[in-house]
Amino acid sequence: MFRETGTIWRDYAIWLGIPILASAVVMVVLLLIIAFLLLMDRKVWAAVQMRKGPNVVGPFGLLQSFADLLKFVFKEPVIPAGADKAVFLLAPVATATLALTAWVVIPLDENSWGRWVISDLNVGILYLLAISSLGVYGIIMGGWASNSKYPFMGSLRSAAQMVSYEVSIGLVIITVLLCAGSLNLTEIVNAQRQGIGSSVGLPNSLLDWYWLPLLPMFVVFFISALAETNRPPFDLPEAESELVAGFMVEYSSTPYLLFMLGEYVAIVTMCALTTILFLGGWLPPLDIAPFNWIPGIFWFILKIVAVFFMFAMVKAMVPRYRYDQLMRLGWKVFLPLSLLMVVVVAGVLQYGGLV
Repeated sequence: MFRETGTIWRDYAIWLGIPILASAVVMVVLLLIIAFLLLMDRKVWAAVQMRKGPNVVGPFGLLQSFADLLKFVFKEPVIPAGADKAVFLLAPVATATLALTAWVVIPLDENSWGRWVISDLNVGILYLLAISSLGVYGIIMGGWASNSKYPFMGSLRSAAQMVSYEVSIGLVIITVLLCAGSLNLTEIVNAQRQGIGSSVGLPNSLLDWYWLPLLPMFVVFFISALAETNRPPFDLPEAESELVAGFMVEYSSTPYLLFMLGEYVAIVTMCALTTILFLGGWLPPLDIAPFNWIPGIFWFILKIVAVFFMFAMVKAMVPRYRYDQLMRLGWKVFLPLSLLMVVVVAGVLQYGGLV
């Protein structure tokens, strides 16, 4: 009797412990990658402006992000006298936590060991869409709880912007789902093993991925991802020339660090989603030796870095949009285009005999 109870508890501990351990490993690796992507962002910006960028802390400035982390952690958090203290401190925690929980369903690889994903949900894409929608609450809470004009205006802008571009992101995802026939992210990647290239007799390659048949949607998704994550040229919520630092005006020390962490995790999540939906996830660019000798997770990380590089180049080169231009682009250009493409893709699949 006692032995059976002990076995049940051991099995329960293993059943609970493996996902927790996997989550911890993913979080640590993700945060390390983000530290170096942040450095890359600053280096790209510097290179475009013909500057050196961070080059003091560590060799070639490689430890700059860790120095910034320690600087923020050891500073004193200042809470404004008129602020709602509980909501003020809860907002950055909510933003960072929600951004990190998105990585529960993102698959990193699939090989003989199985699927490298913490939770292989069959509606993974819906979970991601829901979590990205919830991210705006932290920003609204932070802007409102600061009890100041600038943060409140910044948070209102952010809410309007994120809601506007989520519509087009949702419709773009529908076009991909029509082609893949599944809401599971691993199945969406596997669906990209067959495509335009393989139909003409070529081995599985980047010509099979969805970026080619759904090129207009790839462009719409990329631009909408910039707006969704408040990246330039759509960084209206934190426009320095108008709103100082937007919804983060009153924040300092660790709460400010958590807001920035949430922002960069959301950016990397969007890069990962772009990779999964349009760039074949962990599939090699050409499924022949020596490319298919390299583990899929390396291809996945390489593609994320490549998409992030595009994010960084846009930041360095494109001037900021006016608020009315931003809204016009979302509602009058992207929304009709996305709706049209959903109908076109559905028609081609149905009447082209591709279903």
